[in-house]
Amino acid sequence: MSATMFGAPLSLYSGKARSYLDWKGVDYTEVLATPDIHQSEIVPAVGRPVIPVVKLEDGTILQDTTVIIDHFEAASEGPSVYPQTPRQLLAALLLETYGDEWLVIPAMHYRWNYNEQWVYGEFGKVALPDGTPDEQREAGMKRGAAFKGFVPVLGINEATIPAIEASYEALLRDLDTHFAKHPFLFGSRPSIGDYGLIGPLYAHNYRDPASGEIMKRIAPRVAEWVERMIAPEPLSGDFLGGDEIPDTLVPVLHRMMTEQLPHLETVAQMLGEWAKANGPYAELPRALGMAGFTIEGTEGERIAAPFSLWMLQRALDYLSSLEGDDRAACETMLHDCGGDALIGFVMPVRLVFENHKLRVEAG
Repeated sequence: MSATMFGAPLSLYSGKARSYLDWKGVDYTEVLATPDIHQSEIVPAVGRPVIPVVKLEDGTILQDTTVIIDHFEAASEGPSVYPQTPRQLLAALLLETYGDEWLVIPAMHYRWNYNEQWVYGEFGKVALPDGTPDEQREAGMKRGAAFKGFVPVLGINEATIPAIEASYEALLRDLDTHFAKHPFLFGSRPSIGDYGLIGPLYAHNYRDPASGEIMKRIAPRVAEWVERMIAPEPLSGDFLGGDEIPDTLVPVLHRMMTEQLPHLETVAQMLGEWAKANGPYAELPRALGMAGFTIEGTEGERIAAPFSLWMLQRALDYLSSLEGDDRAACETMLHDCGGDALIGFVMPVRLVFENHKLRVEAG
């Protein structure tokens, strides 16, 4: 069965979905998400202008990259992007959360503080595919202004930018060390963790020209991994045997635990307070307010997004399902990467993503 993906080349999450669909060998056609497509296809189906959106042959609409990936994992035979061993699966789920929900910070910083003039043209190519360069630039500036407006609420400002760059460049070096030994995070097959990282690291930090120059200079093996991810050999490769977590991944996981996890603990507290005040049937806002974070010793504030907790909940659910030696192995892994707080992490309510909306599960 064929499918249609509405997306765009400059879209972070379109890059994630496209990379997966190509590896999985899905029969699909990508359609540029122009304003007309948003009006005729996306908004009527989803309720808001968002990409990527996948439309199946029977008319079913899939929105959100994790939902898209999980649909085709369940519907297709063959190799999976989900490892089948406990430590690798837990680490992969955590790294999807890290890439999807945290690396948007350096992705948006480098796009708008290094590539702003270029990216207006890219927005214009989506808004007016048949327009002249001048027409595209004018349209792109109007469209891009809304996205540039997200920069401050993501915690990107003059005070935090030096720390964001120091953290990102350290991450690149750690990943460069890892990819010197392994083609992907857990061996020769891409995992759900790789797909979490590819969105920001491809669509913004590789594809945008100034950012791409930085990546290729600091971490050429990361750039090579990006190229493997976006032009994959379908259904190829294997995960490392023995449930191995390469030592080279520990610094990457540690960075997540140091930077993102404390922020998510704060967001969880805010979610609990919101749920008590609003009850189980109220629609969750995209942000619960602003919450603190610390990166490379610098403090800032960014939006408290409950969707990040839904992503984390996937890993927490898996951890809670484990017993005996499997549970002990995962707890040891978390301890080794500074993630002890995850072992006792308490979600104040259960989150459900259905009908393209996030809500608190009733009961």
